[in-house]
Amino acid sequence: MKRVLIVGGTLLLGMGAVWAQQDSVKEVQTLMKGNGRNAGAMSAIVKGEKPYDQATVNSALAQFEDTAKKLPNLFPASAKGVKLDGDYSASPKVWEDKAGFDAKIASFAKVVGEAKSKVKDLDSLKANLPAIGKECGACHETYRIKNG
Repeated sequence: MKRVLIVGGTLLLGMGAVWAQQDSVKEVQTLMKGNGRNAGAMSAIVKGEKPYDQATVNSALAQFEDTAKKLPNLFPASAKGVKLDGDYSASPKVWEDKAGFDAKIASFAKVVGEAKSKVKDLDSLKANLPAIGKECGACHETYRIKNG
């Protein structure tokens, strides 16, 4: 009986780790999709496809800021090598160079924080959006791989 309880407890702990891993992977996907939607919304404003809307900009920057706060904790060691649904997954470099990964996220957070205080109109959005895009792209170049 004792052995059954130990085995059962071990299985439950293992299942809990798998569920936690899946939850973090899904949260990363949700955050990245949100980033893409918000970057697209701001790009449409910059391109003149949509009128300038401070609420859209504020919402996008707030979501980017939320992403930067959450990302460092969403890559547990157990998620290394997990392929995501979609075109991209996290590179093993996320875990091999955790300090570098965290530094990229911190740099993104800094640029977003600066933009939040600076973007008040179309011209300031045009001036700040490229820096945000550069930070996103730099992280993706190093820490994201194409599924294939």
